[in-house]
Amino acid sequence: MNPSRLAPGAGIVTVPGDRPVLRTADGEFLRIDTGRVGTGELVDRLTAGEGPHADSVSAPESVSASASAELDRLVAAFEEAGHAVTEPRRPPLTGRTVHLLGDPALTEPLTRFATAEGAEVHPATADGLAGLAGRPDTAVVWCLDSPVPEGLWAEADRLPARHTAWLRCHREGAHAWIEPLACAPEDVTSAHVRLRRLAATAAHRELAAYWTGHRTPDTGPHPTEASAALIAALLTADLIAWAGDGSGRGTALPARRRLRRIDLRDLTVTEHPVLPVPDVAPLPAPVTRSKA
Repeated sequence: MNPSRLAPGAGIVTVPGDRPVLRTADGEFLRIDTGRVGTGELVDRLTAGEGPHADSVSAPESVSASASAELDRLVAAFEEAGHAVTEPRRPPLTGRTVHLLGDPALTEPLTRFATAEGAEVHPATADGLAGLAGRPDTAVVWCLDSPVPEGLWAEADRLPARHTAWLRCHREGAHAWIEPLACAPEDVTSAHVRLRRLAATAAHRELAAYWTGHRTPDTGPHPTEASAALIAALLTADLIAWAGDGSGRGTALPARRRLRRIDLRDLTVTEHPVLPVPDVAPLPAPVTRSKA
């Protein structure tokens, strides 16, 4: 069995003349009742002698059996509370596969970030999306440095109903949009986002015309290295949220219900809540009355 070590982000602070304090990964300070265990013994046990305070606090030359048992109980309490671990941290996307499509300015930094977090990243094509459906450990991410052409994402919108995660971003003028991650049938698709955005603006006819290509040629601004890194980092955070509880149905909920807009000129990010658009029954056919 591997020895216990302080969890990432946690640390022990030795306060002169007082009991040691645990600083949790969230920044809380908790006093430690060490009992008969010396501070140096505890620090040495949880840091393998590498702790910054281990040298300044001497441990006794011999430890009694009862004190050793008490040290074991104290370390077990750290483990139970999540402040100590016995296994090295696994990258959060370990065991997940990410298929990427789109413009290299955005997919290249995303490839680096997702790989660094443990994902297995592969390029994909629009024609191959149907073959990815039904794989719950798989996500498809599509990044565009342009508006989304009409119908381009229709096939990908079917992936969440088959329990494959679906994440996307695109650019409209000086704004990049990161749409909600979808990984279940009840999640928000790109079609839902378009409907919600049309309903939220008085210029719905103009926005619809813009999307269908009735516009002048694009003049940018295109993502810079900094803005592309920001977009890739936000997409990676959504993937980590999806992977967080093994199903994407718990910790990922905020990522599945938010639309984010990044201003490429000053790198400001704004979030907007968005919900799925429920299916509605078709309007009844008009009744034709026969002439008497």
